[in-house]
Amino acid sequence: MADPKGFLNHGREVAKTRPVGERVRDWNEVYVPGSLLPIISKQASRCMDCGIPFCHNGCPLGNLIPEWNDYAYREDWQAAQERLHATNNFPEFTGRLCPAPCESACVLGINQPAVTIKNVEVSIIDKAWETGDVAPQAPERLSGKTVAVIGSGPAGLAAAQQLTRAGHTVAVYERADRIGGLLRYGIPEFKMEKRHINRRIEQMRAEGTKFRTGVEIGRDIDAMKLRKRYDAVVIAAGATISRDLPVPGRDLNGIHFAMEYLPLANKVQEGDFVAPPITAEGKHVVVIGGGDTGADCVGTAHRQGAASVTQLEIMPKPGEDRAAHQPWPTFPMLYKVTSAHEEGGERVYSVSTTHFEGDEDGNVQFLHLVEVEFIDGKLTQKPGTERKIPAQLVTLAMGFTGTDRENGLVDQFALELDERGNVARDADFQTNVPGVFVAGDAGRGQSLIVWAIAEGRSAARGVDRFLTGASDLPAPIRPTDRALTV
Repeated sequence: MADPKGFLNHGREVAKTRPVGERVRDWNEVYVPGSLLPIISKQASRCMDCGIPFCHNGCPLGNLIPEWNDYAYREDWQAAQERLHATNNFPEFTGRLCPAPCESACVLGINQPAVTIKNVEVSIIDKAWETGDVAPQAPERLSGKTVAVIGSGPAGLAAAQQLTRAGHTVAVYERADRIGGLLRYGIPEFKMEKRHINRRIEQMRAEGTKFRTGVEIGRDIDAMKLRKRYDAVVIAAGATISRDLPVPGRDLNGIHFAMEYLPLANKVQEGDFVAPPITAEGKHVVVIGGGDTGADCVGTAHRQGAASVTQLEIMPKPGEDRAAHQPWPTFPMLYKVTSAHEEGGERVYSVSTTHFEGDEDGNVQFLHLVEVEFIDGKLTQKPGTERKIPAQLVTLAMGFTGTDRENGLVDQFALELDERGNVARDADFQTNVPGVFVAGDAGRGQSLIVWAIAEGRSAARGVDRFLTGASDLPAPIRPTDRALTV
């Protein structure tokens, strides 16, 4: 145990963010560099080393949280990163991007602010990169088996790294021009600088993983021809079909899916554009969707110099404390103020868009909305609450509905889908096509980064067993496992 009285002697203290006026003028991460290390040992000491650590139930990766908390408290960074990497291929990703269901399940959180697990995690891995403790782990011998991984998001990268380290020859196919999937083009630079992805890719290259960018399986290469070329295939193509808003005026110029808007801003940071083809500069921006993707659009619009930013959410405003029907250790729906929300803008809850209004040139100018409420479980409009707000750029951030069907991947493999439209798989993450596996959002549906990495690791075990008859690779979850909710 780190410090038996740690949770009594120290309160919760999180990473410091840079002043709003400074950070909205650049695209660097919002946190003050180096601000965690001076406080993280005390924060790690708040971990109680519970007899039953429910943080393990909150995290699908099975992270050994009390163990690396203890090492962080003692400032044994080398041992801490070993325990961290034992269950998580990319803790610098999760430490920055995960909403931390482990903290919601922290036993200390029953009657005190939870341990800052996420901050401890990112401190350990950043220190490990700084000291050179993150090294390639090339396999001792090759199996002679080949694997193709379709998609280079967190699920695909995790599966590829596990299978490469098991001795298989792995090639990752990515339809975009750079590796990383949504990590690369869906996550703004201010949430995670892309240097973190780049150095992981270099580590994986040094281990033997091959990468093929600008290749879309289904369009550029027939899926079944790929299957014949490799001994096994892992589909980790994500759930990339954005949920649309079919209301009058949807076809006006200036209305875009979030995943049309956000990648262009990231491409500016990559040096592909001087200015993004879609920009919020000088415009009244409306973001439809109150989740993390919506917040990413809000922060991006601030940095592009929007005249105003309004975020709309159809659901009621969550409370700041746990609701009675969302008891510990489940992940509660709480009112969350992200760094993007700290930077300004208005958040409007319990409203629904009725239609868009444009100018004579076909450009969106106004969004018409109405207040809504749930009556007997049904969403009902409140008469007399209709109004319109300025909207010269609208981003739709309402989630995703499934994997891409238009590129031919699903049909060429003749994959079976489940009742939710995801690719069906068995207990080993194998689809109805022998040797073809699925991991991540393509099989689970839209989910969190920790679930994606857990899926990639678990699918890798299934592939390894298929290729060799047995496997020592870990499988932290089953395809049927779900988050700890009510």
